[in-house]
Parts: sequence; structure tokens; C-alpha cells
Amino acid sequence: MDARLEQAAARPVVVPETIVIDRGRVFVSAAFLAACETLGVSVQPAPPRSPTAKGAVERTFGSINSLFAQHVAGYTGPHILARGQAVEDEARFTLAQLQELLDEWITACWQHRPHGGLRHPVLPKKTLAPNEMWGALLGASGYVPLPLTGADYVELLPVRFHPVTGRGVRINYRTYDHAVLNEHRGRPSPTGPGGKWEVHLNPHDVRQAYIRLPDGHLHEIPWIHRDHVHAPMSETTWRHIRTTLERRAEREAHEAALAEAADQVLRHARPAIQAPPAPPATTPGTHTGKTTPQAADVQAAPHHNTAKAETGAGIEAEDSLDALEARSHAEARDDADTDGPGALTLPESGALTLYDADQEAELW
Repeated sequence: MDARLEQAAARPVVVPETIVIDRGRVFVSAAFLAACETLGVSVQPAPPRSPTAKGAVERTFGSINSLFAQHVAGYTGPHILARGQAVEDEARFTLAQLQELLDEWITACWQHRPHGGLRHPVLPKKTLAPNEMWGALLGASGYVPLPLTGADYVELLPVRFHPVTGRGVRINYRTYDHAVLNEHRGRPSPTGPGGKWEVHLNPHDVRQAYIRLPDGHLHEIPWIHRDHVHAPMSETTWRHIRTTLERRAEREAHEAALAEAADQVLRHARPAIQAPPAPPATTPGTHTGKTTPQAADVQAAPHHNTAKAETGAGIEAEDSLDALEARSHAEARDDADTDGPGALTLPESGALTLYDADQEAELW
């Protein structure tokens, strides 16, 4: 099999041409419609109060309820007659955990389960599983991978509309500004609703926004305090900090205080970098046999003290957070300079690494 198709059953390798939806608000959001328009997917709303218009989807929901949902701890059923005893005492899951369980079930079970509606013209009496049917169609039509570029991922970010004022773009008490906005300040957008400008924002890193200017391209607009916050900050973290920190100054000073608080929170939440203990160096004439327990304890002691210091157990109260981080990075760099198995390689961006769309595109 082509190396590009390894584990393809767990990857979204099929781009739909048409998506039939009901009239739920979650399905007609601006982010969803903009993503479909970018990918060239047609969105067709079903007629109201007509479940037969999307019978395949309704049948799939029924299979999920009977084959997956009812076996999950804490399942309450469609009504009280289908509910077990003491359901409230069973385990409960978050939405993220349930989504992970559902994804695993779809990949491991549903995709390998024969479906009565999947039949090959050559073998009309044999029911096929989704993976088998997909493999048969793959052999007939082939497969051309179309990886998304970095610009494509920016296009798929949630969309919102804001005016461009003399100070820039204001989003949730954050000010975004750049020189490319100079000729558009105070002017209405020629294409946006109500004269507002189209803005794309990553909810997992709000330190920059992307605005569509009349040239048709999205331009990056940094947050005025982006250089002060040294780690990606989500919208959820920002809302928590803004709720906790009481406003005691003017808008500019309050925004600067929020940026300072956000940087402190992200620094405290950053995982500590610890280097694994390096093997003892051997010199000519040194015995290379097994190390005795006493010697192992002596060799491991310095590394144990280092780990203890990095976790904060041996740090004095007057040590600042910046000094601790600088010392831990210096020790990690010293260990990284060694060529033995204990060497540690630090990412260029520090303790946190970001998803690189261009690098992922090269892999495909």
C-alpha cells in the first residue's frame, strides 16, 4: 500500500461534495459555512420537519444509540422506561472524553462492521464494511492527496466581523493593531456586513488575528501585548483572567495588567523540562561491569537533587519565577550539549511546540 495511505481509515481522506443538514443553529454557524465555502463543499438544508430527507443520517444515529451510547456508563436512555437502575451513581464523562470514545468506536468497530446498504456490483449478495467499500472504490478511482497549506488553515479559523477604529481592532478587551490598517482606519469594509471587516481568530492562540483587506488576502494583526506573553493563550484562559482581575485603571493600563497576569499564569502552567540522567563516563582502565547498588545511589544522587530543585522542593522562597526558569533552561542546555544517551534536545520555541501546517503538508 502507498505510504501516504497508511492508517487512512482514521484520517479524513474523503472531502464531501454536498452536506445535507437540518436547521439547527450549530450547523449554520458562520465558521461552518465559511469552512465549507473555502473547501468547495455545497451545504443543502433539509426541508423542515422531514426526517426522511436525510434517512441515512437518522439511521446512523440510531445505530450509534444502540451499538455505542447505551453501553457507556451513565447512559440515561431516550426515556425513563429505557433507563437502568442507579444511573446517577455510574461514571460520568466530559464531552471531550465522550468524543474520544466515539472516535475510537467509529475507527475500531463501525468502519469494520458490514452494512446492508454497501454492496459491490460484482458481489451483490455480499455486504461490505465501510473500509472494504472504500478500498474497492479506491482501486477503481484512485486517490490524489491535497494537503492543506498554512494559508488554508488560517482560512478555516472561526470568522467574526469588527470595525477598524483609529486604535485598530478591538476583540474581547484586546487591541490588535498594525501598520497595514493605517489606510483603512475608520472606513467601512466594502464586502463585510454592516461595513465591518472580516476577522479570523484562533481560539487556542489569541495573540494575533487575521483580517481580510480589499486585496482579498488575510493579513496577520498582532495583539499590542503579544511580545509580553511568551506562550500561546486560549480564549478560555483570557476570559478567566479578565473575570478574576478587577479593573482599577484606564483601558490601556488595564489591558497591560491583563497581559502581565496572563504571562504569569502561562509561566506557572508551563511544564518543567528535566533531563534524564546520563550514563557514567568510562575511562581507560575502568571496570565496565555491573554497577553495585551503592555506586548507583551515589551516581544518581546529583541528578535526584537537580530534579528536586526543578520541581520546587529545594527552591528558596525568595527565588523568583524568572530566575527558576532561566536556571532550568541553562541546566537543560548543559545536558543537551552531551553526546551520550542522556542528551536532551530542546525545541526552538521553548517548552511548548506548535503545530506546523507546512511541515505536516510536506509529510503528505
